[in-house]
Amino acid sequence: MCFRKRLHILLIFFSLTLSQIICPAEAQEPEVSIQYEGEKRFVGFKFEAAGLRKPLSVKGKAEHQKGGIFFETVNGKIWLRDKCIRSKADKDSFHGRWEYGDGKIIFVDIISEGDDFVVSFSSAGGARILRWGFLLEADRDEYFTGLFERVVDGGQAKSWEKGIQAGMNLYGQQVDMHIKPTLSAYAPFYISSRGYGLFVYGSRPGRYDLCKQYSDRVQIQFDGPELKFEIYTSKEPAEIVKRHCIEVGPSILPPRWVFRPWRWRDEHINRKTYYDGTVAEAPYNSEVVEDILMMEGLDIPCGVYWVDRPWAKGREGYDDFEWDPNRLPSADKMIKWLNKRGTRFALWIAPWVAGDMARDAFENNYVLPNQLCCKDYRALIDFTNPEARKWWQEKGVKKVLEQGVAGFKLDRSEEMSPSDKKNYAYDGRSTFEMRNDYPVEYVRSVHEICKEIRGSDFFLFPRAAYTGSSRYGGLWGGDIGSPAEGLRCAIIALQRCAVMGYPIWGSDIGGYWAGKLDREVCARWLAFGCFCPMMEVGPTENRGFWDMKSEPYYDSELLAIWRVYAKLHDALANYSYRCAREARETGMPIARPLFMVYPEQKQAWEDWQSFLYGPDILVSAIWEKGKTKHKLYLPAGEQWVDCWEKKVFKGGEYITVETPLYKIPVFIRQASELKMPDLQALYKESLQMCRNKPDLKKLEKAAGFEKVK
Repeated sequence: MCFRKRLHILLIFFSLTLSQIICPAEAQEPEVSIQYEGEKRFVGFKFEAAGLRKPLSVKGKAEHQKGGIFFETVNGKIWLRDKCIRSKADKDSFHGRWEYGDGKIIFVDIISEGDDFVVSFSSAGGARILRWGFLLEADRDEYFTGLFERVVDGGQAKSWEKGIQAGMNLYGQQVDMHIKPTLSAYAPFYISSRGYGLFVYGSRPGRYDLCKQYSDRVQIQFDGPELKFEIYTSKEPAEIVKRHCIEVGPSILPPRWVFRPWRWRDEHINRKTYYDGTVAEAPYNSEVVEDILMMEGLDIPCGVYWVDRPWAKGREGYDDFEWDPNRLPSADKMIKWLNKRGTRFALWIAPWVAGDMARDAFENNYVLPNQLCCKDYRALIDFTNPEARKWWQEKGVKKVLEQGVAGFKLDRSEEMSPSDKKNYAYDGRSTFEMRNDYPVEYVRSVHEICKEIRGSDFFLFPRAAYTGSSRYGGLWGGDIGSPAEGLRCAIIALQRCAVMGYPIWGSDIGGYWAGKLDREVCARWLAFGCFCPMMEVGPTENRGFWDMKSEPYYDSELLAIWRVYAKLHDALANYSYRCAREARETGMPIARPLFMVYPEQKQAWEDWQSFLYGPDILVSAIWEKGKTKHKLYLPAGEQWVDCWEKKVFKGGEYITVETPLYKIPVFIRQASELKMPDLQALYKESLQMCRNKPDLKKLEKAAGFEKVK
């Protein structure tokens, strides 16, 4: 009776389930149905599982005669509309076969794995398939996020355009799954408020249309002769994220020092004097020394210092992994001096080589074809060639590792790699097909040699990432612009990366070269950066906050704000490390959008500026200028303690708090055992300390430099 009733309601839909033909109302286990309209017209599939808030259908529109799946050959696009010729269903799987007049056979395979479904489209015979695609039904109020760290697709500056309204929710957007510079963390994975996540296997380029063309359809298409994807289901978004992160990872667990404050400049000039005119007598780069001595004089902790390009010889400052002795004299001794002060040293590198190494790379065919760089002095390494990878590791990276370098910023892998279908890498993939995977090959290659030389005491942070990158490194959020909207972009990027499976993330505090450094935005960014796994302060126009370009030149207020959040970040290093270990073991990210933990609370989906840092800390980041009050949501079911005012709030409502320039709203669960410093007292102490300029002559004298011949 049940089956007949369903046929009547659905206008003669034929349903073939994984195990048996049953009513959806009776379904307890994950179930998939093949759907027809009438007796012969194939419509698509319906997925049902306990975790789905509503059944999920692969189903087209009237424009496609309601077909929900298509493939494309040189002869054009064909929608799968005919009746399945042959099918097989058992307890755990469905296998369907469609035949076409040109000899082409289409296969659709669906396997149930726990609460998830793995779906494969493939073919045999006929013209080669160039692309697959399918449509999913969606609600007009559905929420989607993941896919990439940008706010919107297109040129990266669109993500911090003045007046931008788009936030965490990608509903109504289209995303090309083909990495672009320089906000370049991508993953073919998103989650939906309907109770599912969808992950596409492989590295071929694709496109997601999240209800942009059709307000009630998600459209997904990927290049290649076959397509495989997984549908994770759960009413708990965190469970979907965790399962995916473990499947594509697990993520690295970096050493504890990674979670201490970082400092860098975009360029390091070896000047004869420090910022205040004091003669620099240090035997190392004077700007590195100035930063370290000033931070020590102001009691601002520095766990990691890193140097960007140019740092080596040659026109690009990157020849042959050989230090430029004028810019960075006695670099190996400088690294030892930093280490004695509890500061690790990291260095910029790229996937290309210059100088004699470039010549050798071309001669030995160690390079990618059709390079997007200048062949007279740059050579982009083909990391799919084992011989090329080994040569690059041994002749380049190993050299500086043995001099004490403890980490690398991996730049440019998404900016310079070619992308065409006529040239091929060593492993046989076209450069178009492998473009998404090139950053993974790059970070994996660096990881191999670092592990060989330093064991587990190293860290890598590329700016480009794709499926698998999290196994080898964290990442930083590219060249985000410096206006207020740049900070807004960073707040979204942190949380998107957490959803995608990249838990170790940081951004250039203050933004990277998109106009004049804005001190108000920078102050807010320092506060936000404190609650990112990596707190890296720079490039700050290649200056310290004691040496600004305009008044106040010696910015005691900004220095005090830096000190507060650097010391707080340092105090949380053990907590951050424990969260990173949890991310590795369970897939739960460090930064957690509120909806991941409180999906049943509507406000948790709306307040994207607020997030959890680990299990116990709730932060609400501020990006707008001139904001002295801030409204935020405190989730229900908890008592929240204001870390500034020590006032206790009952969750379940919006509150408004005072937010002077130095203050980011921070709350801690009342039941937490985590101890937070007295933030008001810390700020008062910092203001007092930073009003007095450190005596660089005295600090230099006590610095304990090793004598250099």
